[in-house]
Amino acid sequence: MKARDIFTPGRFPSYTFVDDHLVTKREALENALDTGSLLISVSGPSKSGKTVFIEEAIGKDKIVQVTGAGINSVDSLWKRVFDLLGTEIPLTQTKSASSTNGFSAKGSASGNIFVAKAGAELAANHASTDSDAITTSLAVDYLQLLIQELADQDFTVFIDDFHYIPRDVQSEIAKQIKEAIRSNVKFIVASVPYHADDVIRSNPDLRGRIVSIDFGYWDTKLLEKIAQKGFAELGITCDASMIKVLADQAAGSPQLMQYLCLNSCYATGAREKMDTTHIIPNDQSLLERICKSTVLSTDYSSVVDKMMEGPRVRGSDRISHALKDGSHGDVYSLLIKCLAIDPPQLTLRYDDLVLRVRSLCVSQTPSGSSITGACSHMAKIANDSAGENIIEWDGENDVLDIRDPYLLFYIRWGEIFS
Repeated sequence: MKARDIFTPGRFPSYTFVDDHLVTKREALENALDTGSLLISVSGPSKSGKTVFIEEAIGKDKIVQVTGAGINSVDSLWKRVFDLLGTEIPLTQTKSASSTNGFSAKGSASGNIFVAKAGAELAANHASTDSDAITTSLAVDYLQLLIQELADQDFTVFIDDFHYIPRDVQSEIAKQIKEAIRSNVKFIVASVPYHADDVIRSNPDLRGRIVSIDFGYWDTKLLEKIAQKGFAELGITCDASMIKVLADQAAGSPQLMQYLCLNSCYATGAREKMDTTHIIPNDQSLLERICKSTVLSTDYSSVVDKMMEGPRVRGSDRISHALKDGSHGDVYSLLIKCLAIDPPQLTLRYDDLVLRVRSLCVSQTPSGSSITGACSHMAKIANDSAGENIIEWDGENDVLDIRDPYLLFYIRWGEIFS
């Protein structure tokens, strides 16, 4: 048994699956699937375990999973579904003077694998010469083909990252999903929280036909259970305080916790199940090695560089502040350093930001309006650069919210200022 089989970032965690907090969510999912004619909307932050939850609750072999990334039309989405099903889509039809060609879709089930065959059955009796044959294009009704293939089947179409689909395309997809679920085709769409209602806004008629299951980031106690289960499987004793430190660094992400635990094994030479006593201590230098290895799994360098630069300066230069570490920095570099301070926090209120800024500066600190203005600009720069909302600045409540734990982890461990 190897460590990589126990701690599995990016794969289903067979040995370290923690579901204490998923009981009510699983019941809601099972009830919705059993009821039928309902769209299931799953929302939660990036890397919060949405996909793993769906795979475990339904079974990977019963999911037709597609992603919204790269979808620019309704047909392109359904074509991805048919490709996964193995459906052959006819594009042309050939007829001759004495042949009659029909179109039919046939489905067959074998064990847990559903194999769909849909196509023009062109085994015509040719009484005339080949020169009499006429080939014409077929107009395929993808929605009806989808219904024909999956209605009343024990399969669920899972559209992950629905928010990546352009808004106008979302609208048409939502209309067709409504028709499909009426024919008992099962659908799940997954989005990040700030896009959780995209599918409803795309088609308000879905209101009353949708079940919402919301995820949040994991608390440290749940993350600690990943480590406890995994290290026990490997015969490793990890100091309880070290497990808590790793859980704090993971900032609510079970996937990041998997990475940290796996790299803890690598950093201490425990690549497989141990036959002798193996202890992972609570050691700061070891923690740094683990985190610096883990940060290699993500790269936000260009995004963070632009966040530190801030918007283009017009007129006088920004004020540079003397910092206690001997360096100098403007309000933008100060905010990045604030995010890197212990303890790791995804959400920082204005008072927290001010306290962190003061802890870094020798004397003069940025004004409150300078801090809030920089937060607003920095969030826009980060989101535009990343192509998605990875930071949110709530100007009404003066709250800075980091949406991706990997961004926070990169700021803390990416050696940005070295």
